[in-house]
Order: sequence, then C-alpha cells, then structure tokens
Amino acid sequence: MTTATPPQVAARGRRGAVLGASTIAALGGLLFGYDTGVISAALLYIAPEFALSDAAQQFVVASLLLGAIAGAVGAGPLVDRIGRKTTLIVLSAVFTLGALLSALAPSTDVLVVARILLGLAIGGSSLVVPTYIAEIAPPTLRGRLVSMNQLMITIGIFTSYLVGYAFAESGGWRWMLGLAVVPSVIMLIGLFTLAESPRWLLTKGRAEEARNALLRTHSPADADASLDEMRETMREESRFSYRDLLKPKLRPAVLLGFAVAATNQLVGVNAVIYYAPTILKQAGMGDSAAILSSVGIGAANMIFTMLALLLIDKVGRRPLLLGGTAVVVAVLFGLGALYLLPSVHGLGLLLTAGLMLYEAAFAASLGLAIWLINSEVFPTAVRGKAAGVGTVTHWGLDFLISISVLTLINALTATGLFWIYGLFGLVGLVYLYRNLPETKNRTLEDIESSLRGRSEA
Repeated sequence: MTTATPPQVAARGRRGAVLGASTIAALGGLLFGYDTGVISAALLYIAPEFALSDAAQQFVVASLLLGAIAGAVGAGPLVDRIGRKTTLIVLSAVFTLGALLSALAPSTDVLVVARILLGLAIGGSSLVVPTYIAEIAPPTLRGRLVSMNQLMITIGIFTSYLVGYAFAESGGWRWMLGLAVVPSVIMLIGLFTLAESPRWLLTKGRAEEARNALLRTHSPADADASLDEMRETMREESRFSYRDLLKPKLRPAVLLGFAVAATNQLVGVNAVIYYAPTILKQAGMGDSAAILSSVGIGAANMIFTMLALLLIDKVGRRPLLLGGTAVVVAVLFGLGALYLLPSVHGLGLLLTAGLMLYEAAFAASLGLAIWLINSEVFPTAVRGKAAGVGTVTHWGLDFLISISVLTLINALTATGLFWIYGLFGLVGLVYLYRNLPETKNRTLEDIESSLRGRSEA
C-alpha cells in the first residue's frame, strides 16, 4: 500500500478548490437555465389566472430578455469596477429577489418587473460566470470548467421542466417560479467563501493578493507563470478599442462570431424552450401531457450537451457544428410539414419526437458553438470586446423570437413558423460552411490566417 506524497495531496487539494469554486459560480448558469425554462410550464396557468392575451403572454416571456440585454451590456463595466466575485454576489441576490417576487406576484405588472430583474441577473451571469471560471482555472482544466457553465444551463432547463410537471396537476405556477430561490441562496452563501479573480486583482495593482488567490488553485510555479501571462495579455488588450473590431484584419472573425450567434437564435431554439408546452397543447395534448413531453425535450438537450462536450475535442468543431445544424434545418422543415398532413393520429407524439431530435441536434452543435467559437476565433487581446458582439446579438435576437412566436403562429400557422426558422437556419448553414474554419488543435495565429484566407477567396 502506497501513500500519497505531500505534492500529490496539495495538487488534489488545489484541484478540489478550483472545482468547488467553479461549481458555485456555475450555479449562475443553472439559474440561467431554470429561469428561462420554467416559464414554459408556468405560462399555461398564468395565462388563465391573469386573463392574458397572446400578446400579453409573449410580453411576460420576453420581459426577461429585455432585462438580459441590459444585464449583458451593463455587467461589463460593473465587473471591471467592483470585481468578478462581488458582481456575482450582487447577481445572486438579484436572482433571489426576482424569484421571490415572481412567486408572490399579485398582478401581471409585478410579474413583468420580477422577470426583468431575473433577466438582469441572467444577462449579467452569462458574461461574468464564464469569465470568473476562466480566470481562476489552471490552463489544463480551463476548457472543461468553462464548459461546465453551458452544461449547468441545460441542467437548469431540464430541472425547470421536471418541476413544472411536478406542479402541473395542482397548477402551482407560483411554486414553479419560486423554487429558483433554493439554488440562488446556495450560490449567494457559497460565493462568500471564494477568492476574488486574480486577474481583476492584478488590474487594480494588487499583485500579491492576485498571487495568493492563484495559489488556492495553482502550484507556485503555475501561479507565477499565470501572473506573467496575465500581465502580457493586459498590455496587449490596452492597445485595442472597439473601433479596432471594424478593421479588415479582424472583420472576418467578427462576422463569423455574429453569424454563429445569429444562427443560434434564428433557428428558434428559444421558441421551443419557452413555448413547447403551448405548441403541444395547441396540437391537442392536455396540460400535464404537454409539460411531460417538454421534460423529454429538456432531457435531450442536457444529454446531448454532455455528449458534445465529450466529443468536441475528438471530432472537431466544424463537423459537429455543420452536421448538427443540417439536422436542425431538416427537422424544422419536417415539423412544419407535419401540420399539413390531414388528421394525423398522435400529432402531439410526433411533434414531441421531432422536437427532441431538434433539441438534441441543436445542443450538439449551435448550443455549444456560440460560446466556443467566440472564444477561439478572436486574438486574445480583443477576445473580450469581440465576444460582446456575439452576446448582445444573442440576447437581442432572443427577445425578438420570444415576443413573436404566438403572433407568427396566428398569422402564418405553425407550419409557417417552423419553415421560417428552417430558412434562417439554411442561410446560416451555407454561410458557416463557406466561412467556418476548423479550430481544433490550432493556434490563434493559424485560425486568424485561415479566416483571412477564406474572406479573400
């Protein structure tokens, strides 16, 4: 029997520390998923209680996205001013307040205010959580730990569907919305045990504190190396402004980041996340059956996100993204065609199967790509500024999708809705096929050169 040497014990301790800190921060991703997904079931009971029209239902859903746009834009200056940890503490408090206010809302107006608050927290966390995890993680664990945020989002969505089904029989929409308090309070308490981001401390001239923070998750040699890397990156970033994103050298990467973010939303994924039970109910399913079907859709999203995380470094970005997007487009046209068939027996079950396939293909391609591609196609010095373009595109289009779903179904039928999303997806697929390079195992300089070559071809 062998015993672990002190260095091995220390390494395990550091690994446990960074995993624990990343998990606490990634609860922001779980809350992101839960608060966006739970409205799909709750809306079936909120609408009759408050006598909401289709337009009012859409605004209740979309109000969260208004907050998310503001949160994503406002979090950047805030996180640089007060720090990553402090910003996360503020966001978790807002998550808690929004969940409580949602559960207690006496009117539609109060519910909308609560969802705007939740949106502020979601938009902010979509920026701050990956940033914080990336800045505390050792290089060997950074990719997997940052990807944990996306996985937690899918777990949050799946959990919200399970909770929705659990309270479907009683119509307890207030419980559905209010249970988000549990992870938000856990996150709030846990954050007080974490260190501040070493990179932020370094930007404030607190080099010794930055090194001490790194030593919680890095060996001494790795901590010193990381500090040197941060200093070099900060010097590079200071040379660039947002105006530089328009220069010819960076334009191909910016356009690609925009195209991935736009395609991610324009295939209608959040129409499915927010309105799946409503769509299935309109196809003849009862409330409980429609919500149970959405659980299967959420499970497909979560499971295939896990599989994609395992495969992304083996198969590559380009095959997964292009192959998955092609399946998404084909399924969208197929779903639209289902509504044209006369008197289809079991239409609800066929739609459920189609939506599960759609969500699985999306999760394994566009679901990961919006964050991964944006993190790989930009030079390090402008990555933060450039990724903001994709983030604002994501939330802006998410808002437009969420506020138009029921209106488009009434105007164009469900067939028209799915086919419009399919056409958008087809345009995005063609653009990505022509312009997306493979980024697996390639240097940033090589990727940048490849992008310029494609744009000039």
